[in-house]
Amino acid sequence: MSRVVLDTNVYISALMFGGLPGSLLDLAFLRSFTLVVSAALLDELDEKLREKFGVSHADAALLRARLESVAHVVEPQEILNVITEDPDDNRVLECAVSGNVDLIVSGDRHLLKLGEYQGIAIVTVRQFMESAEASRKE
Repeated sequence: MSRVVLDTNVYISALMFGGLPGSLLDLAFLRSFTLVVSAALLDELDEKLREKFGVSHADAALLRARLESVAHVVEPQEILNVITEDPDDNRVLECAVSGNVDLIVSGDRHLLKLGEYQGIAIVTVRQFMESAEASRKE
């Protein structure tokens, strides 16, 4: 089973707008792959949901608890400085390396520009969903 890190922007898109990111998050909740998260990514998600989208503290906490219940939570030990343009993006890489994942799914241009990091592919939601669909047909 694939191990996957979702960037915070994927969660935001899924929760606020649905669409393809929403379908991807549904697959995570169905445990179609192993979702890997870190406290730093969950903290960032919590902060953005509350501050940018006005989600209540209680609802954000509920979402965090639900994600923690289906995901493998890792504590990265290594601090990376690969993406200097947006240092917060390094938290995604740290989680991915620590969680020994196969894929990072992101809509972030800095991460997507990398394409891969230490053998971990960095793909868009659409690329992930098309790949998942192709795998189901085989």
